Amino acid sequence: MIDTTELRFEADVQAPITQVWQAWTTREGVISFFAPDCRLGLTPGGAYEMYFNLDSAEGERGGEGCRILAFEEPRMLSFTWNAPLEFSNARRQKTHVTVRLEETKNGMTHVTLTHDGWGSGAEWQAVRVYFERAWEQVVLPRLQKRFTDGPIHWDELE
Repeated sequence: MIDTTELRFEADVQAPITQVWQAWTTREGVISFFAPDCRLGLTPGGAYEMYFNLDSAEGERGGEGCRILAFEEPRMLSFTWNAPLEFSNARRQKTHVTVRLEETKNGMTHVTLTHDGWGSGAEWQAVRVYFERAWEQVVLPRLQKRFTDGPIHWDELE
């Protein structure tokens, strides 16, 4: 049976909520941990496009065509998301990501990221496995590292 329940990940970030909000919602913030470039329009329906493959043709750079669904500054951001290029059928259908931020008593920010909207079938199961790894082992740790060690230097990553 294919698992279509939401993915859910949590992380504590050593930064105030306003700084973590800016990391998710501004170009400067995004390129400090999430993607080497992006296009953002912080309004419902605005662009939330992350570009991972900068030298690729338009439509093949990453999260192109993704949009902001809703936001509540500085606590919640929801956007559509797409699968990587290698999952061509699943890429045509957008999924949904919601990032919730909660200020903790010690001045840190608790981040909860949920990802849902999965289709069914073997390709979708592979996409789900891909994002289980990406969010938990790459994106959220980079967000944490951005505030402890400084911004990601994309040219130094393999």
